[in-house]
Amino acid sequence: MIFYFTGTGNSLYAAQYLSRELDEPLVSIAAELNSGKPLTYNLSPDEIVGFVYPIYAWQPPYMVLDFIKAMKINNYDENYIFSVANCGDNEGYTTRILKRRLRGKGLKLNSGFSLVMPNNYMISGYNLDPKAEVEKKLVAAESRLAEISMALKSKRDDHFDTISGSQPFKKSYIINFFFKKYAMDTKKFHANDNCTACGLCAEICNTENIAVDGKPQWGNNCVQCFACINRCPEEAIQYGKQTQSKGRYINPNCEFPI
Repeated sequence: MIFYFTGTGNSLYAAQYLSRELDEPLVSIAAELNSGKPLTYNLSPDEIVGFVYPIYAWQPPYMVLDFIKAMKINNYDENYIFSVANCGDNEGYTTRILKRRLRGKGLKLNSGFSLVMPNNYMISGYNLDPKAEVEKKLVAAESRLAEISMALKSKRDDHFDTISGSQPFKKSYIINFFFKKYAMDTKKFHANDNCTACGLCAEICNTENIAVDGKPQWGNNCVQCFACINRCPEEAIQYGKQTQSKGRYINPNCEFPI
């Protein structure tokens, strides 16, 4: 069973790749949280459990951590558990944070991996990767996923192949604190005259935070996945003035449910 969280498809692509290699079903973390049903999962004796997700300001998205806190795993008998954190360059202490959250549920994270993927964040001084860099990262990611799948098939224990980068504590705790406090405001989201009110943004919003009435309107519950901005077919959705002259990114190799 592979739990995944995705905004623009990087983590979905990785999860789909590993699902095929490991013959494990995919489960959307956002869909499960939004369903309102009990988050209870029954494991078979040899079932592998995975968590595949992006990093946001050098931590797992809060929905991933909330999901782990709320979920209940039945029949856990030292089943093999892994995580794959996709990042633009490095992950800070992301895997360490996830490992601690799982430990709090009585679950052991056996292995963890960083997966470098194209960047999809375009505010606060950041921008999308140039086209050549996107192509380079996508090619490297496929090779990296082949390596990861081999390690998972052999169930390597206490195996953590992650890219912490420089000053990981500062990134994952200090910068992330200010990110959560100041950078998750939804007031700057808006749609320009290109908007056709197709409703895709509302359908794909991980937090069910968007309602379309003529044009989309944003509530206060945002994880900053930027799916609405990057997947809008008309490039109509903007974040203040910061995204008006910037491109958009969708992973070209994944298969979106919507």
